[in-house]
Amino acid sequence: MSQIDSAWGAGPTPGYEALAEPFRALFASLAEGAIERELDRRLPWQELQSLKDAGFTAVRVPVEYGGRGANLPELFNLLIELGAADSNLVQALRGHFGFVEDVLNHPDPAYRQRWLERLGRGEVVGPATGEIGQARQAQHGTQLQSSANGWRLNGSKFYTTGSLYSDWIFVSASGPDGERLGATVRSNAPGVEVIDDWNGFGQTLTASGTAHFRDVHVDPANVVSFEQRFGYSPAFYQMVHLANLAGIGRAQTNQVARAVAQRTRSFSNGNADRVANDPQVLQVVGQVRGAAYGAGAIVLKIAEALQRAHVATLAGDTQAIEQAVIIAELEVAQSQTLVSQLILDASTLAFDALSASATLRPQGLDRFWRNARTLSSHNPRFYKDRIVGDYAVNGTAPPGQWKIGVA
Repeated sequence: MSQIDSAWGAGPTPGYEALAEPFRALFASLAEGAIERELDRRLPWQELQSLKDAGFTAVRVPVEYGGRGANLPELFNLLIELGAADSNLVQALRGHFGFVEDVLNHPDPAYRQRWLERLGRGEVVGPATGEIGQARQAQHGTQLQSSANGWRLNGSKFYTTGSLYSDWIFVSASGPDGERLGATVRSNAPGVEVIDDWNGFGQTLTASGTAHFRDVHVDPANVVSFEQRFGYSPAFYQMVHLANLAGIGRAQTNQVARAVAQRTRSFSNGNADRVANDPQVLQVVGQVRGAAYGAGAIVLKIAEALQRAHVATLAGDTQAIEQAVIIAELEVAQSQTLVSQLILDASTLAFDALSASATLRPQGLDRFWRNARTLSSHNPRFYKDRIVGDYAVNGTAPPGQWKIGVA
């Protein structure tokens, strides 16, 4: 069934249905086990491998390197569909798709070719950039030092979302002169240890925990300047969250609608003998679905801005790149609060269409709020509102790469 037939609106391009159709049976299969995985806290090793085997992790990689050559609106629409199956899977691949984007925009042809060949074969790259405790905003505690036969990496990271499942890990570090560098190492290299100690109440299967790097050898060819990452990367990473939220909205809509359709018990003060015919209950379901539709439509519109930033980057016009990046960041910022609030509100409203039995753990309905709340806590929304207001009133451009840590 096409996206149009499902009343979620047309896809972002005329070729989107042909791109998405081969993945939809897999998405449906992944959705079937989502609640059980959540309740049992079973890490999705097999599910992520199935996405890799199907070519999903290479969907953005050019066709000549073995990928599908999807543009950014197509990628984000696919992430909405995957998020509707299991939002943990989208989150686990967030760092990977960010790395792919960085490679696609990298100025060095040799670096680009080397990594596109690996990515086209299905190799997955996870992130290790976040640090906790007394980590500073302006530098990394993790250190990358030169040695006789390359570089040596030492340090610890947190929020290494998806790295446990990855073939490679991209690690941010401070270089010998304090410069911010990025090093990509094999996840099974000597000295690399990834631990599943993520204990957040949401996105519980993303393995967003700790990674240690103890005297890890790094190939100099896999060291890049962290400051030279693609300009629209803050907008890109936030957009993955927004697409995932839209997917959560769809999943919630589908589960609540099925539950209402199957209910045989009704309240004596209701409006019909069957809940499925009660107009007030149907109104609630319609509101939940409307929130999901609105979130998805907003995500697809913002994706156009990111695509423009990518095209500008490839063209190499510095002024055009700067302007496109500013607009992309603003479009994401002025949508972040709205999209997250739509889904958070809907995840509470949905229970009004059901009864107390909907709160039983086997139903898994609480996961929608928990996961949406966790995603919405990345990059505080109120700062985005201020940034947008400052642009609207004073013409102030949004800040560049944001960092967290001790000032």
